[in-house]
Amino acid sequence: MVAGTAPAHAQASDAFIGQLMITGANFCPRDWAEASGQLLSIASNSALFSLLGTTYGGNGTTTFALPDLRGRVANHVGQGPGLSNYALGQTGGVETTTMTVAQMPQHTHVASVQTAGPVLANHQQPDGAAFGVTLDKTYVRPGTPVAGYDMAAGTVVNANAGSGQAQTNIPPYLTMRTCIALYGIYPSRN
Repeated sequence: MVAGTAPAHAQASDAFIGQLMITGANFCPRDWAEASGQLLSIASNSALFSLLGTTYGGNGTTTFALPDLRGRVANHVGQGPGLSNYALGQTGGVETTTMTVAQMPQHTHVASVQTAGPVLANHQQPDGAAFGVTLDKTYVRPGTPVAGYDMAAGTVVNANAGSGQAQTNIPPYLTMRTCIALYGIYPSRN
């Protein structure tokens, strides 16, 4: 600042009608309103209505709505390279998501299986079972160790896991107030 000069002050009237502003204050300045989706009278806000129309709601005869940015982030209109196309006023996204098994990426679970040591024959009077048998198919007495069997190849099935509860889908954020200019300079097109 140069000595003897007064600091420049921003004026609410310097804003463009319909311009959004984020503020850390707990209120919107004079001539601004919270972008909270509220309905306004077309008769009292004809300049702003001529810019917004019913893009964000209202009946278009007597009312129109301001954008509702409560719990939302603003997204630029159009389509970036390799991205989806977004129209003015379009909403989307969800705060939480519950994934199904079909939505999960393909993956595997590792299962570890160990062979056991010798097994004891344990049926003295088999009832739908059999005595212990050795490798050479010789029956053995109960309590005799039976060893030497290799495990055959097989399939291990793991049960589905997870609780099916929704997971948060929101990146880190800082909540601030978004205001929209009700009055000011009417923006001209390039």
